[in-house]
Amino acid sequence: MSVTDFRPLCEQVLAHLAARNLRLVTVESCTGGMICAALTDIAGSSSVIEGGLVTYSNALKRSAAGVPADTLIRYGAVSEETARAMAEGALWHVADATVAVSVTGIAGPDGGSAEKPVGTVCFGLAFFSGKAISERHVFSGDRTAVRKATVRHALEMILKA
Repeated sequence: MSVTDFRPLCEQVLAHLAARNLRLVTVESCTGGMICAALTDIAGSSSVIEGGLVTYSNALKRSAAGVPADTLIRYGAVSEETARAMAEGALWHVADATVAVSVTGIAGPDGGSAEKPVGTVCFGLAFFSGKAISERHVFSGDRTAVRKATVRHALEMILKA
């Protein structure tokens, strides 16, 4: 998978953010920075991209994105509550960001359960104005397919919000 797979969608997201004077920070777990990489692959993206946090571990979710420990204990790392907290926390930790998108999930091939099968991904989207949403999806396919579907959906969420 290449970041160029998402170029047209990324160009739309960048234009969308620019038209609204928004600055984006990504908070990524299962994608390992792929959303930010796809966006920053495009020249000029620095006008709307603040940066990205890769918070693969729960410890980093807490320290870098401000996810409360009790949220992780109560709901788990792969939950809408954690995804929303990741996005909201990033806005407090990244001074110039005005919107944050977050992803946390189980890309596989291992790590799934009956409750949260492989392919389960939770998304968060928060705005500095206070609005925050979250979603949960289960994507099919191997690790690459799940991660690719996650990147695409996160970009589409930004456009729809």
